[in-house]
Amino acid sequence: MAAFVRQKSISLLLKKLSSPCKSIFDFSISPRLYNSTTESSSATQPVIDSDLANLNKTEKSDLVISFFKEGGFSSTQLGKIVKYKPSLVSANLEKSIKPKIKIFQDLGFSGNDIADIASHNPSILFRSANNILIPSLSVLRGLLGSNEEVAKLLKKSGWFLVKDLEKTLLPNVDFLKSCCVTMEQIIRTVNSFPRFLLQNPENIRKCANKAEEMGVKRGSKMFIHAVRTVASMSDETWEMKLQAFRDLGFSEDDILRAFRKSVPAFAVSVEKMNKVKEVVVSSGKYDMACIISHPISFICSVEKRYKPRLQVLRILESKNLITKWPSFSTMYSISDKQFFDKFVGPYQHQVGHVSMPKCATRGKKMRLNES
Repeated sequence: MAAFVRQKSISLLLKKLSSPCKSIFDFSISPRLYNSTTESSSATQPVIDSDLANLNKTEKSDLVISFFKEGGFSSTQLGKIVKYKPSLVSANLEKSIKPKIKIFQDLGFSGNDIADIASHNPSILFRSANNILIPSLSVLRGLLGSNEEVAKLLKKSGWFLVKDLEKTLLPNVDFLKSCCVTMEQIIRTVNSFPRFLLQNPENIRKCANKAEEMGVKRGSKMFIHAVRTVASMSDETWEMKLQAFRDLGFSEDDILRAFRKSVPAFAVSVEKMNKVKEVVVSSGKYDMACIISHPISFICSVEKRYKPRLQVLRILESKNLITKWPSFSTMYSISDKQFFDKFVGPYQHQVGHVSMPKCATRGKKMRLNES
């Protein structure tokens, strides 16, 4: 694959792709979240403007600032550059900055995308054009398939233009493919957990071996998640996590079973694991055996899921509206809408208004890895 992307580097530079990128994010946000976001953005704007105003301007910096403005950089984006990489505005415009910007232009990136990428991580404009930028952009284009996808990644993960991808990303991709991990899974992981595949390939192999020792086979859909989870912790932290499971009553077989079926549970902090146990067991209706049978339950929010649901069930029981509590699996795994429809809606006249917090599931059932 490395040889392939090197051969494609020149042809990619010669190919013009003038169509602008589509919107990067398409999602709905509540008015409250939107307002808080805009307020936060407005609050930081004076700081950014101040950075620009306090810049020790020289003829060289004026030329650089003018060049960026002509290229479509906004005041906010320029402020980010001045704040996080002030030395960039005093760099040699003709030798250091223009050639790097031209690389993106020649590869077909839109002006808006270039401004977003460069302001997110200004350090990339100090990277070697021939040794880092061209090869890295070519690797990413070959892997992700389009400028739109490359731009989407670089706007949130500038590390891909800092690391040597032929020594990190490509070997890791090839290794995972040899483990029967699909390209769809690999690309999804690159976008969701970008730093994972930029690790030393030797470490990825070591983590893969550890995941296998824990019972997750190569070729399993969970393999890449298992490797990533192990790779996210140092050896010491990993051992502490295993001990935390033991302290909660998990046997060695329970731990192996949990890892095979519920890998995300191992990414939960020890503090949260203990909080989940405390809240669930203190209900008097569920015990630790329930959690051991459903380790994925550790990922659910204590404040937004367990506490309100347990409180609703206590109220219903106290008013003799239910004679039996739902199974632990039903209690924690169904969506907020399903819980409301089953345990709140039918009894509103008897118990009055019950507030159920909105959760990230937004009415969809959790996707679990439990069998």
